[in-house]
Amino acid sequence: MSFKRRYPIGAEIISKGGVHFRIWAPDHKKATVVLEKKEDPLFYPMTKEKGGYFSVLVPEANKDTLYRFKLDNSERLFSDPASRFQPAGPNGPSCVIDSNYPWTDDSWKGITKSVQIIYEMHIGTFTEEGTFKGAMDQLEELADLGITIIEIMPLNDFPGHYGWGYDGVNLYAPCRLYGHPNHLKGFIDKAHRLNLSVILDVVYNHLGPEDNQLGAFTQKYFNNKYDTDWGMAINFDNPSCREFFLTNAKYWIEEFHFDGLRVDATSCFFSSTPIHILADLTHVVKNAGGERQTLIIGENEPQNSDFLKPIDQGGYGFDALWNDDFHHTAHVRLTGQREAYYTDYLGTPQEFISSLKYGFLYQGQFYDWQKKERGVPNLNIAPESLVIFLENHDQVANSGHGKRLYQLSDHGNYKALTCLLLLSPNTPMLFQGQEFGSSHPFYYFADHSDSINLLVKEGRKESLAQFPRLATREARRALTDPSNPLTFTKCKLDFTEREKNVEIYILHRDLIKLRREDSVFKNLHNIKFDGAVIGRNSFLLRYFGDNEDRLIIINFGADHHFNPAPEPLLVAPRGYEWETLWSSESVIYGGDGIPPINIPYWKVLGHSATVLKTRKKKHE
Repeated sequence: MSFKRRYPIGAEIISKGGVHFRIWAPDHKKATVVLEKKEDPLFYPMTKEKGGYFSVLVPEANKDTLYRFKLDNSERLFSDPASRFQPAGPNGPSCVIDSNYPWTDDSWKGITKSVQIIYEMHIGTFTEEGTFKGAMDQLEELADLGITIIEIMPLNDFPGHYGWGYDGVNLYAPCRLYGHPNHLKGFIDKAHRLNLSVILDVVYNHLGPEDNQLGAFTQKYFNNKYDTDWGMAINFDNPSCREFFLTNAKYWIEEFHFDGLRVDATSCFFSSTPIHILADLTHVVKNAGGERQTLIIGENEPQNSDFLKPIDQGGYGFDALWNDDFHHTAHVRLTGQREAYYTDYLGTPQEFISSLKYGFLYQGQFYDWQKKERGVPNLNIAPESLVIFLENHDQVANSGHGKRLYQLSDHGNYKALTCLLLLSPNTPMLFQGQEFGSSHPFYYFADHSDSINLLVKEGRKESLAQFPRLATREARRALTDPSNPLTFTKCKLDFTEREKNVEIYILHRDLIKLRREDSVFKNLHNIKFDGAVIGRNSFLLRYFGDNEDRLIIINFGADHHFNPAPEPLLVAPRGYEWETLWSSESVIYGGDGIPPINIPYWKVLGHSATVLKTRKKKHE
């Protein structure tokens, strides 16, 4: 060939004219590209290459050409495993996409080590339109709020009219329900102009249960030795299968200018090769950005902090991991529920202090819910490498009725924990609508064939039955049907609630501004901090600057008179005193006002958070 492909698989437009098609189908003796025309389809036999690949250059093909593949003598035609777009869904023809786009982000440097606030988004429910264009119209508002990273839930195409995206089957094709691939590029390009990074949640541990056509090309995509909760595991020990997924990661970052990936369920990646697939994935993500700094975040239920170690030290080189422990102890504190995977948490002040100081709460202790040890010892986890949250897509949906934590808890304590979330040394994440106290639920929704819909509905009930309160006959009858269109549409955000719930919106805005602009809070990754329990329901955090300290006092219980006060962390540096910098009890956040907190004794308001700063004492 007198041209060089960009990627090893898929359809690529050639500068000299035509489209070059390449697939991996080692289970077959021959393959044919079929161009779908209004008149009779056109057939182009492909040349078999080493390793089970087939390829052909088709001069008649161009941008927007629709095509499929014929394998051996099968009458059925199949979409491209590396299709860049499926305009009619997974069972329809694939579409040739021109990779050229008029980007305006040449000066964009990617994700820096400065303060980051993540915002998790589901494109289909983020706006009423449920499209890339609709989401694009809200980017200014997110930038003004102070968000720095948008994390988009999976975009790979899936069957049906709605879904979370974790059952994707066309991993290279942005979901046609959300718009054209160029609309996604436009979204990211605008985000970069607004200094917003964009990362993508990817699912490489399994494929969806319906309309998955990879197995028709070869069963070598799957590893029969292992199983996941969602289907057959991926065969990362096969070099070509491994290449398929690593190329996908590279493709999202190069082709769409994503600033990194959030990798779903990393505990279900099985690899027996000398270099683990996750180490390879990190390497690809870091290199694909070129001069742009990229980020790789993992979801790891066993909470194995070794993922954060450099590859040459036996780790996988991840930048961050989700910290479920923080969420679980916060949920127990706010709701009182200690069922299922909340069993091993008490929501005590010490749990919050330990979480912020040491990261995961479980680092090898026995975990009663799973009847085994959980986590690995590591008391030196960099705080910013753990992503903490009060809400995410899973946890809101797992409340049973899709309710937001704001609706399930005391508002004073919710505001207090929002303060802790946004002013902690960890990396905070918000879930869409959380910033304005959205009253809209977030359910699990999926649209499959009738038979699979029934299985999903029953499976969902069984999954939620781990919570005894959701296992009763009454509760099971009240659970939403994931396949009901109303289950999906009820989840769409209502942005008029920014004004209706203005107090909670301003609270988030002000805390994020404090996090990003305050001389101490914006440098939390470089500042020493400590904490102390000062009551059964109250605790403090102290951040140490150069005589410019910050003190956060949180009280989940009734008004607390801390007298006597045998805790040295309460004492300001010599020659300095404390003054109130922020309080959740401010009238603008729906509180009753902010009385003096330490004149002459410490009086901590109930169900509140107060932030103090040092100032030089006035001469008496």
